Amino acid sequence: MINKKKVLGIITARSGSKGLKNKNLKKINGFPLIYWPIKAFQKSKYLDDFCLSTDSIKIAKIANKYECKTPFLRPKKISHDNSSSISVLKHCINFFKKKNNVFDYVVLLEPTSPMTTAKDIDDALKILDKKRDIADSIVGVAENLNFHPEFNVNLKSNKLIKVKKKLKHIRRQNLNKLYIFDGSLYISKTNILLKKETFYHKKTLGHIMPKSKSFELDDIVDYICINALMKNKKLK
Repeated sequence: MINKKKVLGIITARSGSKGLKNKNLKKINGFPLIYWPIKAFQKSKYLDDFCLSTDSIKIAKIANKYECKTPFLRPKKISHDNSSSISVLKHCINFFKKKNNVFDYVVLLEPTSPMTTAKDIDDALKILDKKRDIADSIVGVAENLNFHPEFNVNLKSNKLIKVKKKLKHIRRQNLNKLYIFDGSLYISKTNILLKKETFYHKKTLGHIMPKSKSFELDDIVDYICINALMKNKKLK
């Protein structure tokens, strides 16, 4: 609990992946990808319960091996490529609700962001709860450096055409800071999430994550980068 409010953690990990086959079970620093959010939830000070939502018996068994609950197999109708994360979260929240287990906050972690730690979760929860009068959710963000809009161009017959202004070199130090949603963590008041069906709205806070934790695993290049980062003890 945090400030007498119950917290539920949910990990989403369906079978199948077009970008990288069996992505959620790929070994990162010696452990399957799903292990890392499980570990983060296990070490959190504030989580009352957590589980993994999957449509895969194999993924469920491996999650159980690392002492993570899989109290149900996710219905196929919400396990497709185009199934929304919100539909998965609502299914999980309602599963617990039917058992008279109601939570004030819900935390979503996706295995594709394995760098997120218990400290990241707890720090974000503390910020959201402290500002609960003006905020309903908080999401991970990272400073947008490599893909800042000032560096965007169009190509016409391979000729560079600036999107907004004239072509000119701009020093990174002179850029206005912008941030991107990095997928590292999502937290919301449960009732607001069910009502709005999104983490993103006018009462959403941004929790700034360092560059080393803002990588998402979608393809083999991401896999190589994240595996190297996870093996670097200086970043832990």
